[in-house]
This record gives sequence, C-alpha cells and structure tokens, in this order.
Amino acid sequence: MKKTAFLLCLLALVVQASAQLKRDDAFHQKYKLREAVVLSRHNIRSPLSYNGSAMSRITPHKWFEWTSAGSELSLRGGVLETQMGHFFKKWLESEGLLQPNERPDAREMRFYANSMQRTVATAQYFSSAMLPIANVPVERHCALNVMDPTFYPQLTMVSEAFRQQAMREIAAMGGENGMQGLGERVKENLVLLEKTLDLRKSPACTQGDTCSFRTDDTGVLLEVNKEPAMTGSLKLANQAADALILQYYEESDPRRAAFGHKLKQRDWEKISEVKDWYGDILFSSRSVSINVAHPLLICMNEELSLPYRRFSFLCGHDSNIASVLSALEAEEYSLPHTIEKKTPIGVKLVIEKWADHDGREFAALNLVYQTTAQLRNIEMLSLKNPPMVFPIRLKGLTPNADGLYPLLDLQQRFTTAITAYNYLPRD
Repeated sequence: MKKTAFLLCLLALVVQASAQLKRDDAFHQKYKLREAVVLSRHNIRSPLSYNGSAMSRITPHKWFEWTSAGSELSLRGGVLETQMGHFFKKWLESEGLLQPNERPDAREMRFYANSMQRTVATAQYFSSAMLPIANVPVERHCALNVMDPTFYPQLTMVSEAFRQQAMREIAAMGGENGMQGLGERVKENLVLLEKTLDLRKSPACTQGDTCSFRTDDTGVLLEVNKEPAMTGSLKLANQAADALILQYYEESDPRRAAFGHKLKQRDWEKISEVKDWYGDILFSSRSVSINVAHPLLICMNEELSLPYRRFSFLCGHDSNIASVLSALEAEEYSLPHTIEKKTPIGVKLVIEKWADHDGREFAALNLVYQTTAQLRNIEMLSLKNPPMVFPIRLKGLTPNADGLYPLLDLQQRFTTAITAYNYLPRD
C-alpha cells in the first residue's frame, strides 16, 4: 500500500507540473502575463583560474584553450546567451508582453548586472537578442570586475552567535558525522574526479603535494563582509570539477574533454555533484542564505512591486540563485536533462506575474535553462525547441490547479525572508 500511495503521489506531482508548463489555450483564456522578473546566472565562462594556477598542477594534461581570459564570458557563452535572449523575445511576444521590434520606455524594462565582466557581457548579449533594435543599456553600479553589493554573496553581519548557529546548520548537512560527513557524502565522486584528472600522474602528486582529495578536512569560514569560504580538499576539488564541466561544454570531443577517458552521462553528473555540493554547503543553509541574499531579495521584491515594470533581468551568479531559493524556502529539486542539477550555467529563475479577468494577481516560479545537449551542440532555441522549464515549489504554499501562487503569498514570502535578516542572532 505504501508503495502504491507513493507512486500515486509522484504521478500527481508530475501531472501538476505538466499542467503548469503546458500553458494551453484554456490557461490563456483565464490569465494574462503582466510581468516577468528574471534572476540569471551568467553563461559559459572560462575557469576562474587555470593557466599557471593550481589547475595546471593537478593534471598532467593540457586544459582546453579558452576563447576568453580567466573568469570571463567565452565566445560560446555569448552565442548561447544570444539564443536565450531570442527565445525570451519569442516567448514574451507570444504572451503579448512584448511587441515585435519594440523600443520600450526606459521604466518598463530593466537590465541590471553585477559588475563582473561575465555578468555584464551576459546581460548585454541577452538584451541585444531580446530587444535587437532598442539598444538598451545594461545597468551596473561599480567599476568593472568590482562586486556590486546587491549581487555580492557576502555576509554583512557575523556575530559569534550567528557563526555558531550557521555552523550547526552546515554540520547538519553532513548527517551523523557532521562536518566530516560533508566530504564523505561525495567520496565516490572525488575518486572519479581523481581518475579523470589522472591526479596521481600530475605535477601536484609527483612533487609530493596532492595525490588524492581527502574527505575529512573540510572547513568553512564565515567572516563579515566576505563570501562564505571553504578550506580543505573539497575546495580544490570544486575548482577542478568546475573547470572540467566548463571544458565539457566547450570541447566537441567528449573524450578530449575528459582527458582521454570515456565518461558516461552519469559520470559527468557525478563530477558536477562535487561542484553542486560545494555550493550547497556554502550558500544553502538557512542562516547563511538569509544573510547573503538579503540585498538581492530586496531588489527582486521591489521589481515585483513596481506597477510600470514589465520585465526585469538581473544577472549574477549561481550563488545568488542558490541563496535566494534557499531564503524563499524552495522545496528540494534535481533538474532533468542537465549534468548540473541545481544551478546550471546560464540558468534563469523566472518569476512570472499573471492576472485573471477579475484583476487578481498570481505568480509562478520556474528555472529556465539550456540542456547539456543544447549547450554542447549550440542548438537554436525556439518555441518549438525551447529550453527546459522546471517549476519551483515553495514549502508551505499550495499552488492552484493551474500551478500558480497568489501573488500576495509570494510577496509575503519575500517579506518574511527579508525580515528574517533582522532576527539573525547577534552577540
């Protein structure tokens, strides 16, 4: 009976998700799209550091020859983001929120990016494709490659009481073994990563430095006005996994991308899990997410509340999306058709605002992202070949039969998350 009940529950969730994503004629007879607020991760970049860095020491192989400097948007990333912007153009036109070749009033649409090159460039490619003749400016508030406080996932308040509470939450993610369990959870993944890198043949190993990734030395640093940081082997493993995943997107030959190894799709997912788990540890605990996402939550809530706004595009990082979703108490999820299961490269958290015939407003939250195949093959996106659209559910809130939340419920969830910052423990 229990198994049958579980299967029926699972089927109900699938049907509910399909109902939300279908957006058929019956749905459009009931609702009209009024606004979309998008929080985007930048598209494909080169690794944060590779040539002449630790990355060049942990493998005997030569990394992919990137088309951009370290941490900057790659040529492929620009092409893929252009395609995503074009898809949003077609989608918004089909919903009547955007007219073909429109040049909107400056107040109606906002494109705001963190001041890093990869985020500004992503927003520029996206906006140029979505509004090809409007020549809209991309707003940024700091000098190039200086982190904007809105997008900077820094801890703006750290007391000893906060640190202890946050560390308890992080340790709980490791299960019964606490902090040591954090590394143990991805033990098999780390072994696969070592083999793919041929770590034992690397300069790092032959010179007596690193021959394997330990699982018992993970540490987390929580300091005021800094991002949460990690110490230990998992930090280096994250950098390696990140570089390998990016290389897999760029390199057409999958065996070359894996340094001559023949990896299956599940193997690439396991390598990506190292990176996903690293991000979860640092940015998804309740107290940390409330802290680091605070300014971005305020910004997004304001965008949802402006009566004249039709579209907002806020471009930041995977840490921004992870912390915002955690602060809003999103239910656990695992994305299909991508090797990155949480915040894939170029992913967008899209909040749609809908209104019915009586003027009642509703909201839907979806993650929109290009599949791994679409990224690797540079597939053209269209309404007939769309990116993936995955519905996000919020704990404690029940969507209606059409998969929509009352807008007031979502705004209250934002208010709760924003206010929670004031109640983080202080000394």
